[in-house]
Amino acid sequence: MKKTIVDVAKELNLAPSTISKIVNNTGRISPETRERVLKYVQESGYVAMSNARILSAKKSWTIGVIYSDISLIGFEHPFFSRILQSFKNHVEQTGYEIVLIVSRLGNNELTYLEWCRNKKVDGVLIVMGNINNPNIIEVVNSTIPCVSADVVMPNLHSIISNDAMGIILGIDHALKLKMKKIIAVSGPLTARSFMTRMDTFRNYMVHKNLEYNENSVIIADEFGYESGYRVGEMIANRVDNLPEMILVFSDVLAFGVIRALEAKGIRVPDDVSVIGYDDIDFAKHYTPSLTTIHQDTKAIGSLAAQELLAAIEHPIEKRQIVKYIPVTLIERNSTKKI
Repeated sequence: MKKTIVDVAKELNLAPSTISKIVNNTGRISPETRERVLKYVQESGYVAMSNARILSAKKSWTIGVIYSDISLIGFEHPFFSRILQSFKNHVEQTGYEIVLIVSRLGNNELTYLEWCRNKKVDGVLIVMGNINNPNIIEVVNSTIPCVSADVVMPNLHSIISNDAMGIILGIDHALKLKMKKIIAVSGPLTARSFMTRMDTFRNYMVHKNLEYNENSVIIADEFGYESGYRVGEMIANRVDNLPEMILVFSDVLAFGVIRALEAKGIRVPDDVSVIGYDDIDFAKHYTPSLTTIHQDTKAIGSLAAQELLAAIEHPIEKRQIVKYIPVTLIERNSTKKI
């Protein structure tokens, strides 16, 4: 049987992308590694050096990652970092490596598409980003296969959580607890997920004949704990009109909301129940442990990897495709029991 580039990489304990760079004479590779690979190729008789490009199978074995951090939290983001790790685990098993797409290469300013072409990436994962970013739009509209775990736009294949399902589960849980006085706390609406959750909250509240007005949703000015704390103080000041249930559109914001309420003497869940969204690792360790909407980050990352690898191997005409991963409600101690 003929060896593939993946076979050669395994025998030399290197990434297929490293082998590809060496035989194609691209990229920055140490002289020692380059010499070891070329010696192997020559001695194995696998391919004549004059035809060395055959080894690469016209692929770089590299996938570019766009992580345009609109949340300003960075790679420590508890939701998107888990998706990226799941994606990375899957593609590495098939011989690919991932590299971060940036706007600078050496001293040169590049668009994302220019960077991708310079590095000859085989595909692109958009972990998160702004749909109005012209750099992202240009990559999506190019011939390079693209998949996103966050952005939804024309010509893009997206794997995302079922955000509407999560909000419906949260409201239904409040109704099961015989709570009708429900408000929501959203992060900035620049995030697609927050916009979807807010629209669903409004529509489902009306559908269930529950009170909905201008005070039913509070939009935090930022994504982090401090912003949630400020919103919690605002809610606490409604002493004569406290909600029975607060549905918060992220766990991190929910942590801040709970602490602010408690600082004002409002007990969770005795006085007010709180539901978060994401089920990040710390949610079960928080005090009180957080009832929340669990997003399956492993499934999102894994399916995104499968879909992107399929598009790389069998290119098709680009079109908008959205696949939704179901969510579940995890009941803990921040909501009252029946």
